[in-house]
Amino acid sequence: MRPKASIIWFKRDLRLSDHAPLQEAMKRGLPLIPLYVIEPDYWRLATSSRRHWHFIHDSLCELQARFHQLGQPFYIRTGAVTDILTDLRQRVQIDAIYTHEETGNLWTYNRDEQVRDYLYAHNIPLHELPSAGVARRFFNRDKWAAMRNQRISSPRLTPPQSLPSPLPEMTLPAGTLPAKDDPLFGPPITTDDMTQAGGRTKAISLLTSFLEHRSDNYVRHLASPSKAEFSCLRLSPHLAYGTISSREVTQTIQNYLTNPDNHITAVQKRSCRAVLSRLAWRCHFMQKLEDAPEIEKSAMHPLYEDIRQDSHNEAYLQAWQDGKTGYPLIDACMRCLQKTGWLPFRMRAMLVSFASYHLWLDWRITAPHLARLFTDYEPGIHYSQFQMQSGITGINTIRIYNPIKQTDDHDKQGTFIRKWCPELANLPAPYLSEPHKIPPFEALSIGFQIGRDYPMPIVENEQAMRQARDKIFAIRKQDGFARLAARVYQKMGSRNSPDRRKKQKPQKPQTDQYSLF
Repeated sequence: MRPKASIIWFKRDLRLSDHAPLQEAMKRGLPLIPLYVIEPDYWRLATSSRRHWHFIHDSLCELQARFHQLGQPFYIRTGAVTDILTDLRQRVQIDAIYTHEETGNLWTYNRDEQVRDYLYAHNIPLHELPSAGVARRFFNRDKWAAMRNQRISSPRLTPPQSLPSPLPEMTLPAGTLPAKDDPLFGPPITTDDMTQAGGRTKAISLLTSFLEHRSDNYVRHLASPSKAEFSCLRLSPHLAYGTISSREVTQTIQNYLTNPDNHITAVQKRSCRAVLSRLAWRCHFMQKLEDAPEIEKSAMHPLYEDIRQDSHNEAYLQAWQDGKTGYPLIDACMRCLQKTGWLPFRMRAMLVSFASYHLWLDWRITAPHLARLFTDYEPGIHYSQFQMQSGITGINTIRIYNPIKQTDDHDKQGTFIRKWCPELANLPAPYLSEPHKIPPFEALSIGFQIGRDYPMPIVENEQAMRQARDKIFAIRKQDGFARLAARVYQKMGSRNSPDRRKKQKPQKPQTDQYSLF
């Protein structure tokens, strides 16, 4: 007779702490099947990359070791989830499946629907539990913030100290975790790649070091391309793949602030409060995708749906992807991202803005490229922000980043540009934002030739910004624009200002909220 067991299906929640599905499954007292499924079709998506797998692999190894310490196998399977469940049903009686609600991309949304249909057809209960501040089927946006705050402030769940007796190995083998270099996960990354390491231990270490000393410079260096790497919290990939929960991070910071034994400076308090605000904004943006999964493919404001579709320039796209646009800060950011998988929020927003406005590229073409490069790719933030930074939500302030001004503001001496664009290392600082304007004599004296050593700008800066602004605002003048924008706001707009809500004016977020940490 087949033994009965409960399945805990792990997705973007690679931890034992603060894990509601695990806690609920344990209440049954049955043997557990903690399960992670590697789905080949997911890894063939245009948004998936080996960089993501490297982080996930680290996190799975640590999670697997933690389960082993508790005397419990951690089960790894490769294939479609419904096929995996069919095989498991032949070996055990599945009492129920416990999992977190996942706010993923359209592929995972459709996958979850297929799994629900499969489980219903086979009379297997499915218990999907909320993920912190994102709510499924929550239709009153006015009450969302209160719901989110209540969830985030509720007690954290402690990790289990023991588990029910596991299934015998002969009944159900644990399976093998594919290697980091398995071809299933796409093309290899370079040997000197600097992708952030995964695993809960790393997450705890980052949070601890931030509270103890890195928060000293957080607010001051938040937008700096050369300094933010060290002063930012850097927990975004850990939150994306769930090695730590947003509730854990929030409550840890709040407890740190209120502990009288901690001698916290005014600067550190400001930094911690800024992070708490960004944690709330993170949930806000993810809720948009939860409420409207279609925004991965469709513009929030329907009048912007086709605004860029007939103007694609493949040469522009390739130059942007390669970091060869002729705009040094743009190119340095793209090359840094290719190597490290991370940029501070303002630099990410600038990359998207430049592609969408200066180059007038459709966001649905550029979004997958950055998704592959970001170690912390989080669909809920990615698509909400891509649309906001591309000016097509209808409810946000149009913000076109001037790469020359951004250079002067954030890398005036060229520390970041010289690191990632070494061909410009000897260029005098006054010409780092516009190398093509260096006088011929000065260029000759340092052996530099524009067009040979570094490309000419592929578009003219002021003209490109002006043309983009005219096109965006022309849509805003069309009949029916305000009525449709009001609908977008009602479904997805922030409720942080009652006066703004009444007037239904375009929203300006509290910060350039692209990368949260």
